[in-house]
Amino acid sequence: MQEQTPEQPQAQVQARDAVDDIVDQWARERPDLDLWAMALVGRYNRFQSHVESALREYFSLHGLDFSEFDVLATLRRSGEPYELNARALLKSAMVTSGAITNRVDKLSAKGLVERRPCATDRRAVLIRLTPAGKELIDRTVAGHVRNEENVMSALTPEERVTLDGLLRKLLIAKEGSPQT
Repeated sequence: MQEQTPEQPQAQVQARDAVDDIVDQWARERPDLDLWAMALVGRYNRFQSHVESALREYFSLHGLDFSEFDVLATLRRSGEPYELNARALLKSAMVTSGAITNRVDKLSAKGLVERRPCATDRRAVLIRLTPAGKELIDRTVAGHVRNEENVMSALTPEERVTLDGLLRKLLIAKEGSPQT
């Protein structure tokens, strides 16, 4: 832990983490580099692995993986009749069409979604939640939110707002704002 200096208030003294050691080593070996981005990305990546682990563990309790939960949640939040075409699912998930097909195949085999012909376009197929799929997503989503809250629980409400705003700013810089 860093020592507190007379100029540094107690609230600003922070414990060290594993990334500090990595950055210190690089600073020693390459003092010419400004390592702020390495520190941020390193912390982001390490924290993301903890988030993924918590999500994977929770979803596995319900016989799902993250990608399956994502499809079920996308269909559920779309509103009744809880169905979308593959293009809409693809846009929401931002993966390849093959990945969506694989996810829908797995969920269909589990009886959680069904494919239905589109009444207005014979070439299109709609993916719809089955009653079992709706029941599963309704049963798991509240626990999922609690799990995410637990992962973020070290932050104060003010810190949550700050982090949310900063992450939004980074995403908009890379992806732009969605067209509404």
